[in-house]
Amino acid sequence: MGWLFVISSNEPETVYNAVRLANVSLKKNKEVTLFMLGRGVEFNEISTEEFDINSQLDEFYEAGGELIV
Repeated sequence: MGWLFVISSNEPETVYNAVRLANVSLKKNKEVTLFMLGRGVEFNEISTEEFDINSQLDEFYEAGGELIV
């Protein structure tokens, strides 16, 4: 069974937690796709030290997740 996470927010904490949840799903052998739309496409610009979205996305890619923007 596959999972699709749709992220349309540019709120760093929201995006960070969504990607973390996607990573947990990948670790449980789920097929996971992240779909960024609207303000969610700003994910590279909103990563902060507290909410390091970019490191979570690196983990997501390494685990075999698919990102659609």
